[in-house]
Amino acid sequence: MKEIKIKLSWELVLSIIAILAGIVYYIAWGVHYHVWADLGIYSVTAFLVSLGVLGSMASIFKSS
Repeated sequence: MKEIKIKLSWELVLSIIAILAGIVYYIAWGVHYHVWADLGIYSVTAFLVSLGVLGSMASIFKSS
């Protein structure tokens, strides 16, 4: 099995920020408006988290 070494780059940091922004946005919106099941919240959160996950995967596989 190949060992993957993760190098901290600006792409990886930006991807982690996108994931955290999506999660914080969902929680903040839910707490503020007391609405946890809304299509708008889901779409923004899904976009930010998927962008972060795909970006981090691309950054990790590019560096290895």
